[in-house]
Amino acid sequence: MSQEYDLVILGGGTGGYVAAIRASQLGLKTAIVEKGKLGGTCLHKGCIPSKALLRSAEVYATAKHSEDFGVITSEVSFNFVKVQERKNKIIDQLHKGVQHLMKQGKIDVYEGLGRILGPSIFSPMPGTISVEMNNGEENEMLIPKNVVVATGSRPRTLPGLEIDGEFVITSDEALELETLPTSIIIVGGGVIGIEWASMLSDFGVEVTVIEYANTIIPTEDKEISKEMQRLMKKKGIKLVTGAKVLPETLVKSDGVTISAEVKSGVKEFKAEKLLVSVGRQANVEGIGLENTEIQVEKGFIVTNEFYQTKESHIYAIGDVIGGLQLAHVASHEGIIAVEHIARKDPSELNYNLVSRCIYSNPEVSSVGITEEQAIEKGHKVKVGKFSFRAIGKALVFGESDGFVKIVADEETNDILGVHMIGPHVTDMITEAGLAMVLDATPWEIAHTIHPHPTLSEAIGEAALAVDGRAIHS
Repeated sequence: MSQEYDLVILGGGTGGYVAAIRASQLGLKTAIVEKGKLGGTCLHKGCIPSKALLRSAEVYATAKHSEDFGVITSEVSFNFVKVQERKNKIIDQLHKGVQHLMKQGKIDVYEGLGRILGPSIFSPMPGTISVEMNNGEENEMLIPKNVVVATGSRPRTLPGLEIDGEFVITSDEALELETLPTSIIIVGGGVIGIEWASMLSDFGVEVTVIEYANTIIPTEDKEISKEMQRLMKKKGIKLVTGAKVLPETLVKSDGVTISAEVKSGVKEFKAEKLLVSVGRQANVEGIGLENTEIQVEKGFIVTNEFYQTKESHIYAIGDVIGGLQLAHVASHEGIIAVEHIARKDPSELNYNLVSRCIYSNPEVSSVGITEEQAIEKGHKVKVGKFSFRAIGKALVFGESDGFVKIVADEETNDILGVHMIGPHVTDMITEAGLAMVLDATPWEIAHTIHPHPTLSEAIGEAALAVDGRAIHS
């Protein structure tokens, strides 16, 4: 069977399904090809399930300290099966929501593996999609005017560290654990590694993090990394930085043993399981790119600012093109690509204005550039910092670790970056993001009246602190 479409999207993750909804709004006849479940990694194996587990871990950790709040409970424990059930319930609800949106937008969903074909009887140009149906039915042929590749990514591993799903796992397998290990080694202290370290530690697992860089979360502002390092150690997490894992030393028997090169020589680490968290690789294989002129560099599809590949009618968005591999980035890229297809003249995405979040306990969020990057770029910087210790609402919450930091240009007063670590900062970063979109100055943030008592007061005070005028410091 062959069907004609204005647009066919390969992949029904966040980027793919948002692009499909926007295409439907613009009157394009649209189809999605998805081999797994609609919602993709973010909904089923990433953002949502990990945050559900993090929330359960946070509630458990809070309950253990309930006496601090004057609440006396008997012995606090948790049932990990129920934790997983709650996570699955949330996923199911959101999954049904996405399916409903597809029906609402009259978007056809093909459940199977889509491959791009070269020029054929169907079309003089590459781009016809052959769908190998999951149910074993005959392949469907989709003949689109345009294609968006949104095939996402999967966890990467290190050469020699084979994922077996039992002793050596990635975040995919970790999300499906039926019971928690007593101890775990996490290879990689980036965003995903630190979220897992925080969660498992809150659940009472003995955690060791081995990170190649000299600091954990090395992409964040140095002061944020340093504070996170302090707070993770306070939790009892063992952090080993500047360490190169030696995959060839891996021994699996009654748990795992692995060695790493550290400053003092070679050190051995032992735990029940090993979680590899060293980034994600793009899904570029098996989708027929070889039948096109599309370029792949360093494992990612190459596109222009509107996400067109070398085949101008084929676009690519999300994790498969690299850059900031975040769900909210993929959805905005998808909207821009579709609006470009529909000739709506979209604006380019300014990646400098994308907020980044880490959902550990405490949370981290940032937008713009770090102080170090600002100095490297030749800016004369002024910095405002304000601690949550002086914020009434943080003390009420019982979470007063961390701070807000604003980096501004001394000459122009432009905000260059905002960095936060502390309670609920992932919900607070949008104010900073909006300030940067609107080109606001620290003075304008400071003159925005932040209600009292709220955590957001820390942003107002940090903005005053940029010019040495903080009230409560």
